[in-house]
Amino acid sequence: MEPEVPKPCDTKYYELLEELQALDFVLVELNLYLDTHPGDFQSIEQYNKFSQERMRVAHEFQQLYGPLMNFGHAFSKYPWEWSQTPWPWQV
Repeated sequence: MEPEVPKPCDTKYYELLEELQALDFVLVELNLYLDTHPGDFQSIEQYNKFSQERMRVAHEFQQLYGPLMNFGHAFSKYPWEWSQTPWPWQV
């Protein structure tokens, strides 16, 4: 069986992935900060705001291009989408 050749992606695919990467970066940094400053209410508000935005962008990406994560963290349309490339970590 030959490996599947990744299908080309449009510009929005890359824009949404880049936005997700930026949001993930902010969330990791805020998480690290909050580990040492758990009472910083403004940072908790920021974390929650960025978490909601990440969920929105991830949902938009998944509606257009398929799941970002497997093992029950994202739904798949029919047919099963995990056999289709490129996967987000391949671009």
